[in-house]
Amino acid sequence: MMTRCVAALAAVGLLAACQPDGTVGQRTGAGAILGAVGGAVVGGLIGDRRGALIGAGIGTVAGAAVGAQLDAQQRELERNLEGTGATVTNTGEEILVNLPAGVTFAFDRAEIQPQFVEPLTRVSRTLAQYESSLIDVVGHTDSVGSAAYNQDLSQRRADAVADFMSRRGVLPARIAAFGRGEDQPVASNETESGRALNRRVEIVITPLTEG
Repeated sequence: MMTRCVAALAAVGLLAACQPDGTVGQRTGAGAILGAVGGAVVGGLIGDRRGALIGAGIGTVAGAAVGAQLDAQQRELERNLEGTGATVTNTGEEILVNLPAGVTFAFDRAEIQPQFVEPLTRVSRTLAQYESSLIDVVGHTDSVGSAAYNQDLSQRRADAVADFMSRRGVLPARIAAFGRGEDQPVASNETESGRALNRRVEIVITPLTEG
């Protein structure tokens, strides 16, 4: 995680912005509303990434163009992920892509499953095309096992998705990956169906706006 943070930000002159845990600043603004969309990230990692991207020549999105861009990305992402079990939610301010862990990873593993490589490649191409946005990749687990182990697994899975996308054309400076472990369930951990919903990786796409 730290290696990717350094490599991404050194290129745009913001090496000092990397924190000891590999994060870059704190997420603010519209990300908070995603809690209503099934426990998505409320905190996060926008901070200095915005300034880094603008300094690197990535343009911002303003006014009605924000909604139009989100709508266009939503349609493409839904096509990318059709039939996989992943879902795409457009809040009007951000897009949440929910990747169920059973689709993306084998049990207790952090390597992307072969059958999901092509759908995630298509997602990466779409994200690379719409470069005026920030991307948070957030790993979640159920409550089975120790909290420390679940935190580590969720981080490794988030890193795996983030690294996959960066290798397929998404600018690394746009991406931050972190794990939430078992702390943000979207369903009861008392049932297998609930635990299955809690095991997920979320991709949160936030337009790079002028404000």
